Amino acid sequence: MYTTEMSKNVKPIETVEDSDLVAAFEARVAADEFIEPKDWMPDAYRKTLVRQISQHAHSEIVGMLPEGNWITRAPSLRRKAILLAKVQDEGGHGLYLYCAAETLGTSREQMVEALHSGKAKYSTIFNYPTLTWADIGAIGWLVDGAAIMNQVPLQRTSYGPYARAMVRVCKEESFHQRQGYEIMIALANGTADQKRMAQDALNRWWWPSLMMFGPPDDNSPNTERSMRWRIKRETNDELRQKFVDISVPQAEFLGLTVPDADLKWNEAKGGYDFGEIDWEEFYAVVRGEGPVAKERMKARRDAWDDGAWVRDAAAAYEAKRRERAAA
Repeated sequence: MYTTEMSKNVKPIETVEDSDLVAAFEARVAADEFIEPKDWMPDAYRKTLVRQISQHAHSEIVGMLPEGNWITRAPSLRRKAILLAKVQDEGGHGLYLYCAAETLGTSREQMVEALHSGKAKYSTIFNYPTLTWADIGAIGWLVDGAAIMNQVPLQRTSYGPYARAMVRVCKEESFHQRQGYEIMIALANGTADQKRMAQDALNRWWWPSLMMFGPPDDNSPNTERSMRWRIKRETNDELRQKFVDISVPQAEFLGLTVPDADLKWNEAKGGYDFGEIDWEEFYAVVRGEGPVAKERMKARRDAWDDGAWVRDAAAAYEAKRRERAAA
């Protein structure tokens, strides 16, 4: 789940709409009613949802690539089967979310074109490489853990199709997180080399995982509006703090060290203080300068091109079916 807000200079959407309709819409949102596809909604609400849900869907699909790379190299048949099931789950999540976005009037083709052209973003976390088997454990533990932190509140998001899609997604992501943590437990309790490999993976994935929650609240262009419309239920910084507070004890249980010299427990706030994120790196990765960003997009474009014959065949079959039905 990957709903990071990654557009730093979004201009406000100015529209002139019926004040009575706007007031009724705002009242329904404030009353925690679901907004459904045929309900009236402000144009800015619709556009915000299309941006967020399509970005979420893209992240699920691109997110298959780092782990798919390890299916044939997993250390046992059991690990292969688990990882294969997980990658299949992520593909399903993308399909649920594309379908939810389509209820807002956009099309699958428009969303895919926006991704391939660079207009649409996906989570920055997937522009980092998976170098060792321990990375698969770290992704499950940290990346899917951060995704769950983002996604659980989305089960109460104000747009009905999105909220309902997230119920199943969250259940499956919870399995993914436990699967990753199980890998880390095995490595941390294995040989000295295996534990070093686990620590190395934690060192490389910790800060990108914190970046998944998006820019700080005072520099997030979409948070205020999304919170008012209850698309989001908690801010980027609130979710990031929760993630740190849950993950640090998990690292301690593993006997691993979180790579943050400034990390310390703050008794007054009942949570951890932690160091400053490298926001220059964050925005560089957003711009497509991540270590494997070009590789990821090439893989997605190639997959789309290679699958053109399947789409053409399905369209031709549907056209013939309609002809027969009309005859």
